[in-house]
Amino acid sequence: MIIKLLVDGGDMKPGPVIGQKLGPLGINIGKVVQDVNQATKVFKGVKVPVELDIAKNKTFTIKVLSPPTTELLKKELGIEKASGDHKKVKAANASIEQVISVAKIKSSNLLATNFKAAVKSVVGSCVSAEIFIENKEPKDIMKDIEAGKYDKEISEQKTDTSPEKKKQLDAFFTEVKTKEAAEVKKAEEEKLAEEAKKTEAAAAAPAAGAKKEEVPAKGAAGKKEAAPAAGKAAAGKKEAAPAAGKAAAGAKKEPAKKK
Repeated sequence: MIIKLLVDGGDMKPGPVIGQKLGPLGINIGKVVQDVNQATKVFKGVKVPVELDIAKNKTFTIKVLSPPTTELLKKELGIEKASGDHKKVKAANASIEQVISVAKIKSSNLLATNFKAAVKSVVGSCVSAEIFIENKEPKDIMKDIEAGKYDKEISEQKTDTSPEKKKQLDAFFTEVKTKEAAEVKKAEEEKLAEEAKKTEAAAAAPAAGAKKEEVPAKGAAGKKEAAPAAGKAAAGKKEAAPAAGKAAAGAKKEPAKKK
């Protein structure tokens, strides 16, 4: 029976997952942990695939498979994780020698016809992990490899990066990270400004609605005030009527005086 596990190199520990897989088989879990840690100690700090071939008599053999390329790159470059923000945040800046070092470990497990193809496979992994190589995008390094720029390093399987070169790579990457930090800060400020505008617009909307409701109220009040004025005018007309009557009476009395 084959049992597949993914363990921390040199640091496998018994736990619920291991217990569920090995417990029902009746084998000594402590012995398995001890032997797996011994077999994977060269991959300390890296996730390592392991296969246990368990026989009917409960003995077992261990087959250590090559860790995922990304895990090997993380260990080689001394980073905890690859980039989680595609095309925005770079994870590291590797030398071609560091890429070759990973390719040497992976070459036996890669479907590569030659070592150069294995190196190109590792470069391909750097694309998704957002890792620079020689201050360039991995796709550009792939073209350089195809053009023969690194044939000497690849044929010699050179894995040592000179201190001077390492210093140059680090300086370039520091500049990249500084620019990234400025861009992230700018994006956050723009986002906050946009949210502030939305908040102001939302607060202004109810106030605008309240003003619209006040307009007809003022018009109605004006009409009510005009009504008494109209009444007074009517009253004035009524008062004028007796005066007109008196004038008419005076006109009738004047012809009588002439007789």
